[in-house]
Amino acid sequence: MSVSRDLSILIVDDYRTMLKIIRGLLEQLGFRNVDEATDGQAAYEMIGTKAYDLVISDWNMQPMTGLDLLKKVRCDARTAKLPFIMVTAEAKAENVIAARQAGVNNYIIKPFTQAVLKQKMAAVLGEI
Repeated sequence: MSVSRDLSILIVDDYRTMLKIIRGLLEQLGFRNVDEATDGQAAYEMIGTKAYDLVISDWNMQPMTGLDLLKKVRCDARTAKLPFIMVTAEAKAENVIAARQAGVNNYIIKPFTQAVLKQKMAAVLGEI
Protein backbone atom coordinates (compact mmCIF):
# COMPACT_ATOMS: atom_id res chain seq x y z
CA MET A 1 0.00 0.00 0.00
CA SER A 2 1.45 3.35 -0.96
CA VAL A 3 1.75 6.45 1.18
CA SER A 4 -1.06 9.03 0.99
CA ARG A 5 -0.16 12.14 -0.99
CA ASP A 6 -2.17 14.10 1.60
CA LEU A 7 0.55 13.76 4.22
CA SER A 8 1.35 16.97 6.06
CA ILE A 9 5.06 17.69 5.58
CA LEU A 10 7.19 20.38 7.23
CA ILE A 11 10.40 21.37 5.46
CA VAL A 12 12.97 23.39 7.41
CA ASP A 13 15.93 25.24 5.90
CA ASP A 14 17.41 28.69 6.37
CA TYR A 15 17.99 29.06 2.61
CA ARG A 16 14.80 29.93 0.77
CA THR A 17 16.26 28.50 -2.44
CA MET A 18 16.63 25.11 -0.77
CA LEU A 19 13.06 25.30 0.54
CA LYS A 20 11.88 25.93 -3.03
CA ILE A 21 13.95 23.01 -4.36
CA ILE A 22 12.64 20.55 -1.75
CA ARG A 23 9.06 21.79 -2.19
CA GLY A 24 9.42 21.32 -5.95
CA LEU A 25 10.73 17.78 -5.55
CA LEU A 26 7.88 16.94 -3.16
CA GLU A 27 5.33 18.37 -5.58
CA GLN A 28 6.83 16.29 -8.40
CA LEU A 29 6.25 13.27 -6.16
CA GLY A 30 2.62 14.36 -5.68
CA PHE A 31 2.85 15.91 -2.20
CA ARG A 32 1.08 19.28 -1.95
CA ASN A 33 0.43 19.67 1.80
CA VAL A 34 3.83 21.23 2.56
CA ASP A 35 4.67 23.92 5.12
CA GLU A 36 7.99 25.74 5.46
CA ALA A 37 10.08 27.10 8.32
CA THR A 38 13.38 28.95 8.06
CA ASP A 39 14.90 27.83 11.36
CA GLY A 40 14.57 25.15 14.01
CA GLN A 41 12.81 27.37 16.55
CA ALA A 42 10.09 28.40 14.09
CA ALA A 43 9.71 24.77 13.04
CA TYR A 44 9.36 23.62 16.65
CA GLU A 45 6.62 26.18 17.25
CA MET A 46 4.80 25.00 14.09
CA ILE A 47 5.09 21.36 15.20
CA GLY A 48 3.46 22.37 18.48
CA THR A 49 0.40 23.77 16.70
CA LYS A 50 -0.11 21.30 13.83
CA ALA A 51 0.16 17.53 13.49
CA TYR A 52 2.79 16.80 10.85
CA ASP A 53 3.38 13.40 9.26
CA LEU A 54 7.00 14.11 8.29
CA VAL A 55 9.73 16.68 8.97
CA ILE A 56 12.55 17.23 6.47
CA SER A 57 15.09 19.51 8.12
CA ASP A 58 18.46 21.01 7.27
CA TRP A 59 21.17 20.49 9.87
CA ASN A 60 23.01 23.84 9.79
CA MET A 61 20.70 26.67 10.85
CA GLN A 62 20.62 29.43 13.45
CA PRO A 63 19.45 30.03 16.13
CA MET A 64 18.36 26.37 16.49
CA THR A 65 20.05 23.69 14.40
CA GLY A 66 18.26 20.78 12.80
CA LEU A 67 19.94 18.46 15.31
CA ASP A 68 18.65 20.55 18.22
CA LEU A 69 15.18 20.56 16.63
CA LEU A 70 15.33 16.76 16.32
CA LYS A 71 16.31 16.41 19.98
CA LYS A 72 13.43 18.65 21.11
CA VAL A 73 10.97 16.72 18.92
CA ARG A 74 12.16 13.39 20.35
CA CYS A 75 11.90 14.64 23.97
CA ASP A 76 8.24 15.61 23.58
CA ALA A 77 5.89 12.65 24.08
CA ARG A 78 3.44 14.12 21.53
CA THR A 79 6.05 14.18 18.76
CA ALA A 80 8.57 11.55 19.82
CA LYS A 81 7.60 9.21 16.95
CA LEU A 82 7.31 11.93 14.27
CA PRO A 83 9.22 10.76 11.15
CA PHE A 84 12.26 13.03 10.73
CA ILE A 85 14.71 13.20 7.82
CA MET A 86 17.88 15.27 8.23
CA VAL A 87 19.41 17.05 5.24
CA THR A 88 22.99 18.30 5.26
CA ALA A 89 25.90 19.17 3.00
CA GLU A 90 28.28 17.43 5.39
CA ALA A 91 28.91 13.71 5.05
CA LYS A 92 31.01 13.45 8.21
CA ALA A 93 30.58 10.10 9.95
CA GLU A 94 30.33 11.79 13.35
CA ASN A 95 27.36 13.86 12.14
CA VAL A 96 25.54 10.79 10.88
CA ILE A 97 26.22 9.07 14.20
CA ALA A 98 25.02 12.10 16.20
CA ALA A 99 21.81 12.27 14.16
CA ARG A 100 21.19 8.53 14.58
CA GLN A 101 21.78 8.76 18.32
CA ALA A 102 19.30 11.65 18.49
CA GLY A 103 16.67 9.49 16.75
CA VAL A 104 16.70 10.62 13.11
CA ASN A 105 14.80 8.28 10.78
CA ASN A 106 16.94 8.97 7.73
CA TYR A 107 19.71 11.21 6.44
CA ILE A 108 20.20 12.91 3.04
CA ILE A 109 23.44 14.46 1.80
CA LYS A 110 23.16 17.58 -0.39
CA PRO A 111 22.97 17.86 -3.30
CA PHE A 112 20.33 15.20 -3.93
CA THR A 113 17.87 14.19 -6.61
CA GLN A 114 14.15 13.46 -6.63
CA ALA A 115 15.01 9.74 -6.74
CA VAL A 116 17.11 10.02 -3.57
CA LEU A 117 14.38 11.96 -1.76
CA LYS A 118 11.79 9.40 -2.82
CA GLN A 119 13.99 6.51 -1.67
CA LYS A 120 14.69 8.11 1.73
CA MET A 121 11.02 8.96 2.26
CA ALA A 122 9.98 5.43 1.27
CA ALA A 123 12.43 3.97 3.79
CA VAL A 124 10.75 6.05 6.52
CA LEU A 125 7.10 6.07 5.47
CA GLY A 126 6.59 3.09 3.15
CA GLU A 127 6.10 2.79 -0.61
CA ILE A 128 5.78 6.11 -2.41
